Amino acid sequence: MFSSVAHLARANPFNAPHLQLVHDGLTDPGSCPAGPTAPLRRSRNLAAAAVEEEYSCDYGSGRFFILCGLGGIISCGTTHTALVPLDLVKCRMQVDPQKYKGIFNGFSVTLKEDGVRGLAKGWAPTFIGYSLQGLCKFGFYEVFKVLYSNMLGEENTYLWRTSLYLAASASAEFFADIALAPMEATKVRIQTQPGYANTLRDAAPKMYKEEGLKAFYKGVAPLWMRQIPYTMMKFACFERTVEALYKFVVPKPRSECSKPEQLVVTFVAGYIAGVFCAIVSHPADSVVSVLNKEKGSSASQVLQRLGFKGVWKGLFARIIMIGTLTALQWFIYDSVKVYFRLPRPPPPEMPESLKKKLGLTQ
Repeated sequence: MFSSVAHLARANPFNAPHLQLVHDGLTDPGSCPAGPTAPLRRSRNLAAAAVEEEYSCDYGSGRFFILCGLGGIISCGTTHTALVPLDLVKCRMQVDPQKYKGIFNGFSVTLKEDGVRGLAKGWAPTFIGYSLQGLCKFGFYEVFKVLYSNMLGEENTYLWRTSLYLAASASAEFFADIALAPMEATKVRIQTQPGYANTLRDAAPKMYKEEGLKAFYKGVAPLWMRQIPYTMMKFACFERTVEALYKFVVPKPRSECSKPEQLVVTFVAGYIAGVFCAIVSHPADSVVSVLNKEKGSSASQVLQRLGFKGVWKGLFARIIMIGTLTALQWFIYDSVKVYFRLPRPPPPEMPESLKKKLGLTQ
Protein backbone atom coordinates (compact mmCIF):
# COMPACT_ATOMS: atom_id res chain seq x y z
CA MET A 1 0.00 0.00 0.00
CA PHE A 2 2.82 2.42 0.92
CA SER A 3 4.59 1.74 -2.38
CA SER A 4 1.43 2.26 -4.43
CA VAL A 5 0.76 5.61 -2.74
CA ALA A 6 4.34 6.73 -3.36
CA HIS A 7 4.14 5.64 -6.99
CA LEU A 8 0.94 7.59 -7.58
CA ALA A 9 2.33 10.64 -5.78
CA ARG A 10 5.38 10.66 -8.04
CA ALA A 11 3.21 10.22 -11.12
CA ASN A 12 0.98 13.13 -10.16
CA PRO A 13 2.29 15.26 -7.30
CA PHE A 14 -0.90 17.36 -7.26
CA ASN A 15 -2.73 14.33 -5.85
CA ALA A 16 -0.18 13.46 -3.16
CA PRO A 17 -2.03 15.13 -0.22
CA HIS A 18 -5.30 13.62 -1.38
CA LEU A 19 -3.78 10.15 -1.57
CA GLN A 20 -2.29 10.56 1.91
CA LEU A 21 -5.68 11.56 3.35
CA VAL A 22 -7.29 8.49 1.78
CA HIS A 23 -4.50 6.21 2.99
CA ASP A 24 -4.79 7.51 6.55
CA GLY A 25 -8.55 6.90 6.50
CA LEU A 26 -9.32 10.59 7.05
CA THR A 27 -11.64 10.88 4.10
CA ASP A 28 -13.50 8.80 1.60
CA PRO A 29 -12.16 8.73 -1.98
CA GLY A 30 -15.56 9.48 -3.38
CA SER A 31 -16.04 12.53 -1.20
CA CYS A 32 -12.84 14.28 -2.25
CA PRO A 33 -14.02 16.21 -5.30
CA ALA A 34 -16.60 18.23 -3.35
CA GLY A 35 -17.74 19.15 0.10
CA PRO A 36 -16.86 21.80 2.69
CA THR A 37 -13.23 20.61 2.95
CA ALA A 38 -12.56 20.94 -0.80
CA PRO A 39 -10.81 24.37 -0.49
CA LEU A 40 -8.51 22.92 2.18
CA ARG A 41 -7.66 19.97 -0.06
CA ARG A 42 -7.03 22.29 -3.02
CA SER A 43 -4.64 24.43 -0.94
CA ARG A 44 -2.79 21.29 0.13
CA ASN A 45 -2.54 20.21 -3.48
CA LEU A 46 -1.10 23.59 -4.45
CA ALA A 47 1.38 23.43 -1.58
CA ALA A 48 2.54 20.00 -2.72
CA ALA A 49 2.96 21.30 -6.26
CA ALA A 50 5.01 24.26 -5.00
CA VAL A 51 7.35 21.90 -3.15
CA GLU A 52 7.73 19.72 -6.25
CA GLU A 53 8.43 22.75 -8.45
CA GLU A 54 10.78 24.54 -6.02
CA TYR A 55 13.84 22.96 -7.64
CA SER A 56 14.51 22.29 -11.31
CA CYS A 57 16.46 19.09 -10.59
CA ASP A 58 17.56 16.77 -7.82
CA TYR A 59 20.66 17.47 -5.76
CA GLY A 60 23.54 15.40 -7.15
CA SER A 61 21.86 14.71 -10.51
CA GLY A 62 23.64 15.07 -13.85
CA ARG A 63 21.73 18.27 -14.62
CA PHE A 64 22.73 19.67 -11.22
CA PHE A 65 26.44 19.09 -11.88
CA ILE A 66 26.25 20.50 -15.42
CA LEU A 67 24.56 23.70 -14.28
CA CYS A 68 27.03 24.04 -11.39
CA GLY A 69 29.81 23.81 -14.00
CA LEU A 70 28.07 26.54 -16.02
CA GLY A 71 27.90 28.67 -12.89
CA GLY A 72 31.64 28.17 -12.47
CA ILE A 73 32.30 29.30 -16.06
CA ILE A 74 30.25 32.46 -15.59
CA SER A 75 31.63 33.33 -12.14
CA CYS A 76 35.33 32.69 -12.85
CA GLY A 77 35.55 33.79 -16.48
CA THR A 78 33.83 37.14 -15.99
CA THR A 79 35.43 38.13 -12.68
CA HIS A 80 39.02 37.31 -13.66
CA THR A 81 38.60 39.15 -16.96
CA ALA A 82 37.17 42.21 -15.21
CA LEU A 83 40.25 42.36 -12.97
CA VAL A 84 42.84 42.01 -15.75
CA PRO A 85 44.28 45.55 -15.18
CA LEU A 86 44.96 44.83 -11.51
CA ASP A 87 46.30 41.37 -12.33
CA LEU A 88 48.63 42.86 -14.97
CA VAL A 89 50.13 45.36 -12.51
CA LYS A 90 50.44 42.66 -9.83
CA CYS A 91 52.34 40.33 -12.22
CA ARG A 92 54.68 43.14 -13.30
CA MET A 93 55.42 44.02 -9.67
CA GLN A 94 56.37 40.40 -9.06
CA VAL A 95 58.70 40.00 -12.05
CA ASP A 96 60.23 43.52 -12.08
CA PRO A 97 59.97 45.09 -8.60
CA GLN A 98 62.64 47.67 -9.41
CA LYS A 99 60.52 49.24 -12.13
CA TYR A 100 57.05 48.67 -10.65
CA LYS A 101 57.56 49.71 -7.03
CA GLY A 102 53.98 49.55 -5.84
CA ILE A 103 50.40 49.17 -6.97
CA PHE A 104 49.81 52.87 -7.71
CA ASN A 105 53.25 53.32 -9.23
CA GLY A 106 52.64 50.20 -11.30
CA PHE A 107 49.44 51.64 -12.76
CA SER A 108 51.16 54.97 -13.41
CA VAL A 109 54.12 53.39 -15.27
CA THR A 110 51.84 51.10 -17.30
CA LEU A 111 49.54 53.94 -18.34
CA LYS A 112 52.52 56.10 -19.28
CA GLU A 113 54.12 53.40 -21.44
CA ASP A 114 51.11 51.55 -22.91
CA GLY A 115 48.13 53.85 -22.42
CA VAL A 116 44.71 52.75 -21.17
CA ARG A 117 44.56 50.00 -23.79
CA GLY A 118 47.71 48.46 -22.31
CA LEU A 119 45.86 47.65 -19.08
CA ALA A 120 43.73 45.10 -20.99
CA LYS A 121 46.69 43.02 -22.17
CA GLY A 122 46.06 39.31 -21.69
CA TRP A 123 42.28 39.53 -21.43
CA ALA A 124 41.61 36.75 -23.99
CA PRO A 125 43.73 33.99 -22.39
CA THR A 126 42.42 35.14 -19.01
CA PHE A 127 38.79 34.74 -20.08
CA ILE A 128 39.30 31.37 -21.79
CA GLY A 129 41.63 29.93 -19.16
CA TYR A 130 39.62 30.91 -16.11
CA SER A 131 36.32 29.90 -17.71
CA LEU A 132 37.75 26.39 -18.16
CA GLN A 133 39.13 26.48 -14.65
CA GLY A 134 35.76 27.60 -13.24
CA LEU A 135 34.00 24.76 -15.03
CA CYS A 136 36.25 22.20 -13.35
CA LYS A 137 36.65 23.99 -10.02
CA PHE A 138 32.97 24.42 -9.15
CA GLY A 139 31.55 21.53 -11.17
CA PHE A 140 34.01 18.92 -9.87
CA TYR A 141 33.80 20.33 -6.33
CA GLU A 142 30.12 19.46 -6.24
CA VAL A 143 30.85 16.03 -7.75
CA PHE A 144 33.61 15.19 -5.26
CA LYS A 145 31.62 16.57 -2.33
CA VAL A 146 28.75 14.19 -3.09
CA LEU A 147 31.14 11.30 -3.83
CA TYR A 148 33.14 11.68 -0.60
CA SER A 149 30.01 12.30 1.46
CA ASN A 150 28.49 9.04 0.22
CA MET A 151 31.73 7.26 1.14
CA LEU A 152 31.72 8.72 4.67
CA GLY A 153 28.04 8.34 5.52
CA GLU A 154 25.73 10.91 7.11
CA GLU A 155 27.26 11.05 10.59
CA ASN A 156 30.90 11.17 9.49
CA THR A 157 30.04 13.74 6.82
CA TYR A 158 28.90 16.08 9.58
CA LEU A 159 31.78 15.32 11.96
CA TRP A 160 34.45 15.59 9.25
CA ARG A 161 32.79 18.25 7.11
CA THR A 162 35.82 20.58 7.05
CA SER A 163 38.04 17.71 5.88
CA LEU A 164 35.39 16.88 3.29
CA TYR A 165 35.43 20.44 1.93
CA LEU A 166 39.25 20.41 1.81
CA ALA A 167 39.45 17.05 0.04
CA ALA A 168 36.70 17.82 -2.48
CA SER A 169 38.15 21.23 -3.38
CA ALA A 170 41.72 19.91 -3.69
CA SER A 171 40.54 17.10 -5.98
CA ALA A 172 38.60 19.53 -8.16
CA GLU A 173 41.46 22.01 -8.41
CA PHE A 174 43.91 19.33 -9.55
CA PHE A 175 41.94 18.98 -12.78
CA ALA A 176 41.05 22.68 -12.98
CA ASP A 177 44.73 23.67 -13.13
CA ILE A 178 45.45 21.29 -15.98
CA ALA A 179 42.73 23.12 -17.91
CA LEU A 180 44.05 26.54 -16.86
CA ALA A 181 47.83 26.07 -17.35
CA PRO A 182 48.17 26.79 -21.12
CA MET A 183 46.20 30.03 -20.99
CA GLU A 184 47.85 31.14 -17.74
CA ALA A 185 51.31 30.72 -19.28
CA THR A 186 50.23 32.68 -22.36
CA LYS A 187 48.67 35.45 -20.27
CA VAL A 188 51.79 35.95 -18.13
CA ARG A 189 54.04 36.01 -21.20
CA ILE A 190 51.89 38.74 -22.81
CA GLN A 191 51.66 40.81 -19.63
CA THR A 192 55.25 40.63 -18.39
CA GLN A 193 57.40 40.56 -21.54
CA PRO A 194 57.04 43.89 -23.36
CA GLY A 195 57.26 43.46 -27.12
CA TYR A 196 56.85 39.67 -27.04
CA ALA A 197 53.22 39.61 -28.19
CA ASN A 198 50.08 41.64 -27.65
CA THR A 199 47.39 39.05 -28.37
CA LEU A 200 46.64 35.38 -27.77
CA ARG A 201 46.80 34.73 -31.55
CA ASP A 202 50.37 36.05 -31.63
CA ALA A 203 51.66 34.64 -28.34
CA ALA A 204 50.47 31.00 -28.43
CA PRO A 205 52.02 30.01 -31.81
CA LYS A 206 55.24 31.82 -30.91
CA MET A 207 55.52 30.01 -27.57
CA TYR A 208 54.85 26.63 -29.20
CA LYS A 209 57.48 27.29 -31.87
CA GLU A 210 60.11 28.20 -29.27
CA GLU A 211 59.50 25.56 -26.58
CA GLY A 212 56.80 23.16 -27.79
CA LEU A 213 54.06 21.99 -25.40
CA LYS A 214 56.44 22.46 -22.48
CA ALA A 215 55.89 26.21 -22.75
CA PHE A 216 52.25 25.75 -21.79
CA TYR A 217 52.61 23.13 -19.05
CA LYS A 218 55.95 23.87 -17.38
CA GLY A 219 54.08 26.01 -14.87
CA VAL A 220 51.46 23.39 -13.94
CA ALA A 221 53.33 22.13 -10.83
CA PRO A 222 53.79 25.65 -9.38
CA LEU A 223 50.18 26.29 -10.40
CA TRP A 224 49.12 23.34 -8.24
CA MET A 225 51.27 24.78 -5.44
CA ARG A 226 49.42 28.09 -5.77
CA GLN A 227 45.90 27.05 -6.66
CA ILE A 228 45.31 23.92 -4.58
CA PRO A 229 45.97 25.64 -1.20
CA TYR A 230 44.06 28.67 -2.52
CA THR A 231 41.03 26.58 -3.51
CA MET A 232 41.08 24.51 -0.33
CA MET A 233 40.96 27.73 1.67
CA LYS A 234 38.40 29.25 -0.71
CA PHE A 235 35.86 26.46 -0.29
CA ALA A 236 36.49 25.28 3.29
CA CYS A 237 36.71 28.81 4.70
CA PHE A 238 33.64 29.88 2.75
CA GLU A 239 31.53 26.90 3.88
CA ARG A 240 32.48 27.31 7.54
CA THR A 241 32.11 31.12 7.43
CA VAL A 242 28.59 30.80 6.02
CA GLU A 243 27.81 28.35 8.81
CA ALA A 244 29.20 30.75 11.44
CA LEU A 245 27.41 33.81 10.01
CA TYR A 246 24.01 32.12 10.17
CA LYS A 247 24.77 30.79 13.65
CA PHE A 248 26.24 33.91 15.30
CA VAL A 249 25.57 36.98 13.14
CA VAL A 250 22.38 36.69 11.07
CA PRO A 251 19.45 37.29 13.46
CA LYS A 252 17.17 34.68 11.90
CA PRO A 253 17.48 31.16 10.44
CA ARG A 254 18.50 30.80 6.79
CA SER A 255 15.08 29.34 5.95
CA GLU A 256 13.49 32.65 6.98
CA CYS A 257 15.93 34.79 4.96
CA SER A 258 14.94 36.03 1.52
CA LYS A 259 17.03 35.10 -1.51
CA PRO A 260 18.68 38.59 -1.63
CA GLU A 261 19.53 38.33 2.10
CA GLN A 262 21.08 34.91 1.54
CA LEU A 263 23.17 36.29 -1.33
CA VAL A 264 24.48 39.09 0.92
CA VAL A 265 25.68 36.44 3.38
CA THR A 266 27.29 34.62 0.45
CA PHE A 267 29.16 37.79 -0.61
CA VAL A 268 30.45 38.55 2.91
CA ALA A 269 31.60 34.97 3.47
CA GLY A 270 33.26 35.00 0.05
CA TYR A 271 35.26 38.14 0.83
CA ILE A 272 36.47 36.78 4.16
CA ALA A 273 37.53 33.55 2.46
CA GLY A 274 39.25 35.53 -0.30
CA VAL A 275 41.55 37.39 2.09
CA PHE A 276 42.86 34.11 3.52
CA CYS A 277 43.12 32.65 0.01
CA ALA A 278 45.39 35.48 -1.11
CA ILE A 279 47.75 35.07 1.82
CA VAL A 280 48.23 31.29 1.64
CA SER A 281 48.74 31.19 -2.12
CA HIS A 282 50.79 34.33 -2.74
CA PRO A 283 54.34 32.89 -2.55
CA ALA A 284 53.51 30.28 -5.20
CA ASP A 285 51.80 32.95 -7.31
CA SER A 286 55.04 34.96 -7.34
CA VAL A 287 56.99 31.88 -8.50
CA VAL A 288 54.46 31.18 -11.29
CA SER A 289 54.64 34.76 -12.56
CA VAL A 290 58.46 34.74 -12.78
CA LEU A 291 58.62 31.18 -14.14
CA ASN A 292 56.23 31.85 -17.01
CA LYS A 293 58.18 34.97 -17.97
CA GLU A 294 61.60 33.28 -18.15
CA LYS A 295 62.86 30.50 -20.40
CA GLY A 296 64.68 27.50 -18.97
CA SER A 297 64.14 28.29 -15.27
CA SER A 298 62.76 25.82 -12.74
CA ALA A 299 60.42 26.54 -9.82
CA SER A 300 63.14 25.79 -7.25
CA GLN A 301 65.61 28.14 -8.99
CA VAL A 302 63.07 30.97 -9.07
CA LEU A 303 62.12 30.40 -5.43
CA GLN A 304 65.77 30.47 -4.35
CA ARG A 305 66.46 33.65 -6.28
CA LEU A 306 63.40 35.52 -4.98
CA GLY A 307 64.02 34.64 -1.35
CA PHE A 308 61.53 35.02 1.52
CA LYS A 309 60.98 38.75 1.06
CA GLY A 310 60.69 38.53 -2.72
CA VAL A 311 57.84 36.03 -2.77
CA TRP A 312 55.63 38.45 -0.80
CA LYS A 313 55.96 41.32 -3.32
CA GLY A 314 52.54 42.48 -4.53
CA LEU A 315 50.63 40.91 -1.61
CA PHE A 316 48.50 44.00 -0.90
CA ALA A 317 47.38 44.19 -4.53
CA ARG A 318 46.59 40.49 -4.50
CA ILE A 319 44.55 40.72 -1.28
CA ILE A 320 42.39 43.44 -2.87
CA MET A 321 42.15 41.46 -6.09
CA ILE A 322 41.48 38.02 -4.59
CA GLY A 323 39.16 39.28 -1.84
CA THR A 324 36.97 41.06 -4.38
CA LEU A 325 37.32 38.24 -6.86
CA THR A 326 36.33 35.48 -4.44
CA ALA A 327 33.38 37.42 -3.06
CA LEU A 328 32.06 38.14 -6.57
CA GLN A 329 32.63 34.55 -7.68
CA TRP A 330 30.63 33.11 -4.82
CA PHE A 331 27.92 35.74 -5.30
CA ILE A 332 27.62 35.02 -9.03
CA TYR A 333 27.82 31.25 -8.53
CA ASP A 334 25.06 31.31 -5.90
CA SER A 335 22.99 33.65 -8.09
CA VAL A 336 23.24 31.17 -10.98
CA LYS A 337 21.97 28.46 -8.63
CA VAL A 338 19.05 30.68 -7.63
CA TYR A 339 18.27 31.53 -11.29
CA PHE A 340 18.21 27.89 -12.39
CA ARG A 341 16.39 26.86 -9.20
CA LEU A 342 19.12 24.43 -8.16
CA PRO A 343 19.08 22.86 -4.69
CA ARG A 344 21.08 24.95 -2.22
CA PRO A 345 21.35 22.92 0.98
CA PRO A 346 21.32 24.95 4.23
CA PRO A 347 24.30 24.93 6.63
CA PRO A 348 24.77 21.39 7.98
CA GLU A 349 23.08 20.31 11.18
CA MET A 350 23.95 17.37 13.40
CA PRO A 351 21.99 14.24 12.33
CA GLU A 352 19.41 12.96 14.81
CA SER A 353 21.16 9.59 15.00
CA LEU A 354 24.37 11.31 16.11
CA LYS A 355 22.50 13.42 18.68
CA LYS A 356 21.11 10.23 20.20
CA LYS A 357 24.58 8.64 20.33
CA LEU A 358 25.99 11.71 22.06
CA GLY A 359 23.03 11.92 24.45
CA LEU A 360 21.93 15.31 23.15
CA THR A 361 18.26 14.31 22.80
CA GLN A 362 15.81 13.30 25.48
